Amino acid sequence: MTSVSLNDNSSNFSGNSRSSLKKRTLLFRYLAEINLIFGIWYLQWRITHSINFDALWLSIPLLIAEIYSYFGGVMFVIGLWRPLVRQIKSIDQMTPPLPISDWPTVDVFVTCYNEPPEIVEETAKGALAMNYPSTKLRVYVLDDGNSADMRAMTERLCIQDLQSPLLQQEAERIDAEHSYLLERLKQLQNLIPNTQAAEQWLQASSSELVVNRATAEFVQSLRSLILWLSPADHSISDRIITERKALEEAIHKKELELVELARFRYIARPKPAGVPHHAKAGNLNYAIFSGETSGQFILTLDADHIPKPQFLKRVLPYFYTYNLLIGKYEPNKIAFVQTPQDFYNIPPGDPFGHQAHLFYGPLQQGKDGMNAAFYTGTDAVLRREALISVGLQNFADAYTKDEKSLNEFDLVGGISSNSITEDMNTAMRLHSAGWKSIYHHELLAEGLAPDDLSSTLKQRLRWAQGTIQVLVRENPLTKSGLTFWQKLHYFKTMYSYFSGFATLVFISCPIIYFFTDIVPVKTYGSDFALHFFPAFMINRLTFITATWGIPAREIWRAEQYAIALFPLFIQAVFSVFFGGKLKFQVTPKQRQSGVYLQLVWPQILIFFLTILGILWSLYRFAIGELNNPLVHLINGAWAIYNLLLLWAIIRASVWQPPKEA
Repeated sequence: MTSVSLNDNSSNFSGNSRSSLKKRTLLFRYLAEINLIFGIWYLQWRITHSINFDALWLSIPLLIAEIYSYFGGVMFVIGLWRPLVRQIKSIDQMTPPLPISDWPTVDVFVTCYNEPPEIVEETAKGALAMNYPSTKLRVYVLDDGNSADMRAMTERLCIQDLQSPLLQQEAERIDAEHSYLLERLKQLQNLIPNTQAAEQWLQASSSELVVNRATAEFVQSLRSLILWLSPADHSISDRIITERKALEEAIHKKELELVELARFRYIARPKPAGVPHHAKAGNLNYAIFSGETSGQFILTLDADHIPKPQFLKRVLPYFYTYNLLIGKYEPNKIAFVQTPQDFYNIPPGDPFGHQAHLFYGPLQQGKDGMNAAFYTGTDAVLRREALISVGLQNFADAYTKDEKSLNEFDLVGGISSNSITEDMNTAMRLHSAGWKSIYHHELLAEGLAPDDLSSTLKQRLRWAQGTIQVLVRENPLTKSGLTFWQKLHYFKTMYSYFSGFATLVFISCPIIYFFTDIVPVKTYGSDFALHFFPAFMINRLTFITATWGIPAREIWRAEQYAIALFPLFIQAVFSVFFGGKLKFQVTPKQRQSGVYLQLVWPQILIFFLTILGILWSLYRFAIGELNNPLVHLINGAWAIYNLLLLWAIIRASVWQPPKEA
């Protein structure tokens, strides 16, 4: 459960929605401007006054790493320049009200591959329990593993759902309406002989002498009135035939409604050998484009993410705008609404750094302020029209380049298959096509986080590889249709995954100095202190302001993993550029027990070299052979800071859940 307060979602405001800048944004902007000025002042000094020309092999990499970090900081600041806080009224509280009959149909896609059926079942139960009209909600298990156990679970839960009081009541209503229509059809059938006789009598009355002329005229007038009400019919018999057809169609519709009451369904796509299947993206696209689903909106859920009952009511209002000229709600250009991801199984202390209130908070709110909110694959509602239109356009573009892509036409659904991080690439394509996005800062679903280091690293590596993949294949800086700010937000995320090289330089410098006395900076005296410490302090103050409201312990854990994952980020870069084809790897949803020291051997190596370097300096100090004690002290403080950062992932590699009593 999250410990961070999300938006105040009360509906005590005029209109159906409102947005405002996040609190302390102006303070952040002032500090950010000062931070950038001090940063450029420090870099100017570093370039012009501090390079050690006797050790350019070390000085230049450090300077490049600092310049890289500065530009990352610039993009970070710009990304937080306009963080939006949104409030929305639930769909049943909108003004003017939106009739329930006009509420959109929604398909819930629960994607799975090899997860245990009991995990998927809990997610499905949560989806079926959402507070939304049962006839407008369908829940689909998209089983890419084609598991017999998963299919059996779906069939069992479908029967349970059909036996629920809600659907039993709905079935009784449909059955009553069906019986009423059948009775009307029976009555209509009984009228046919009489109407035929009446038609014959009227024809006779027009050509022969009729005793009761007044009666004939009355019946003729009644016949004219009936035909006037239905100009397309030429006789009462034709009118009855038209009415019978309408009743038969209505009866058939009610019979279909009874069949369609089964709202929990199973889809396992065919996966012929030798054909690309595109993992999760292909699974979603098949469900969208195969004809088995038809909802106007799609809620995507990972196998373990259980939605809260109010999910749809809180999110769907974003997709409609009230038109005063015509007096009704109309669809707008919102393609998707993303909500936060959170987890219900995070151990005390969050040893694996899964809590992401920085991303699902200031960062997503900042993206939202520039119409660049990211779709993150789960806990989001997407407009089917947007997905299909963009999917067809991208397929057409791919076909013009390679006609062999026609073989994948059945996978055209809008979810990008161009990267193993299909979610971010999909959002970028939607934005480039002119669609808009929303970030709704309200916790509406919770899932399972990996609770072992192996699964965590597998997930983080996929994120890094996929993001860099998008940069290589669809560079946002050159992609048409994106605004400048959207390009910046997408590139900023991609840029961050190259930080492993800068981190390696930062953590190596103290070690090199301890054993060689070679420094990358020419002076560590007062001139260094004058330029470095003000820039460092204002940088930290700016970051604290940006992350206000998020527990300091969580921010520290995020910083630890941002540094400690440097080997993984370097691996991601090399695997994308030089490693050949990448495969989508599903993150295990159950703990993979074990000790994983072998997975963090680079961090352990750096950790022990740093400790040895500190001990070596202390030994030299003790025997009176230490030159420049001040420089050693500065590097010692730097080294201890690095140790604290690396310790988190080393500790996580041996972490075990507490034993149950």
